[in-house]
Amino acid sequence: MKTEQFNSIIENQYKRCTDILITKAKEYSTVDRLYNFKVAAGLQMTTPINALAGMLAKHTVSIYDMCRSGQLYSEAMWDEKITDHINYLFLLKALTIEEAEGRTKCGDEN
Repeated sequence: MKTEQFNSIIENQYKRCTDILITKAKEYSTVDRLYNFKVAAGLQMTTPINALAGMLAKHTVSIYDMCRSGQLYSEAMWDEKITDHINYLFLLKALTIEEAEGRTKCGDEN
């Protein structure tokens, strides 16, 4: 694969990821973009990072299943799975930063 094509793939993927993250922000009623992971952590008596890890595992299993199935999947299906996975890693990054700043309590609106 030539560099131009590879770079185009990366740029398009990044745009897909940011578009989805921006769209999803409009679906949540709270100003805290990490609210769902904090609430899930409370329900599961764990940390927001561990709650996200559990949700991420579901996406990882799905990707592994697709990779190992021997079936052909549409580009749209791959886009959905890959984008979800990358976005969970972006969300994990945000949670790790917030944790380092000491602001991961459920209900914190900062």
